[in-house]
Amino acid sequence: MGVHIGDIDVFEKSDANPVADLTGEAAGLRWLGEAEADGGIVCARVYEAGAHRLAEERIPEGAPTREKARLAGAALARTHAAGADWYGCPPSGWNGAGYAIANSFTRVVPAASQDGAQAWGAACARWRVMPHVRVIRDAGLIDAQDARLLTHVADSMTAGDFDSPEPALVRERGHRCSRIHGDLWAGNLLWAADGTRAATTGAALIDPMASGGHAETDLAMLALFGCAYLDDLVAAYNEVSPLAEGWRERVGIHQLVPVLLHCVLFGDAYVDLALGIARRYA
Repeated sequence: MGVHIGDIDVFEKSDANPVADLTGEAAGLRWLGEAEADGGIVCARVYEAGAHRLAEERIPEGAPTREKARLAGAALARTHAAGADWYGCPPSGWNGAGYAIANSFTRVVPAASQDGAQAWGAACARWRVMPHVRVIRDAGLIDAQDARLLTHVADSMTAGDFDSPEPALVRERGHRCSRIHGDLWAGNLLWAADGTRAATTGAALIDPMASGGHAETDLAMLALFGCAYLDDLVAAYNEVSPLAEGWRERVGIHQLVPVLLHCVLFGDAYVDLALGIARRYA
């Protein structure tokens, strides 16, 4: 809903879920927004935040264009390059356990639980893939054979079969992993109206599930449900911060977690897609 704080146009959201903690989303916006000073993509500013209420900047929207997509891709590369301390780490300034969406819960990885040598695949399998697999198995959405297939893929992730270097700029700045949005489907990338603050980066970010992660995950999420001028966005990203060789072949494995989350949220409609991804990488 829209409200005003003084002369500021504000978007206000609320979540009555007892386990919701919108201070995590607020911390994510601030954390991602720290990169704006270095050319990172614009993030909605936070004005007020509590566990069940968040007031943030309303982003004036415009139509997507190739030029905006290129600006957004280059800026997203710089945001990722702001880095994070470990895979799954929460945004700075937030001590919450994770992100609640409806009946789902995606945990962040506390410092006490992170393994200093752990790579993306092992962290993703433990903290993302297998928790969702257990939920959909217990709900009867998949049978024992399907669970074995998904577990086999998680085991391959743990073994490092799909690990790859972070993009060049992340590595050049000495970071272990990227600072990612974490839920970057096209609806959370708002194309900027001309002449607005966000126009400098072509688009702005809202609604993050921010954490330390692999940069390829955000790009794969944009591809999952479609994004206007995605080829232009990725090309500009790749010019600023070249992606590791073979990134196209890894898009599917980076889409597995959001698809499994959709199984948790929406049931049968996404199970076949999740199993199709798993078969591709089994």
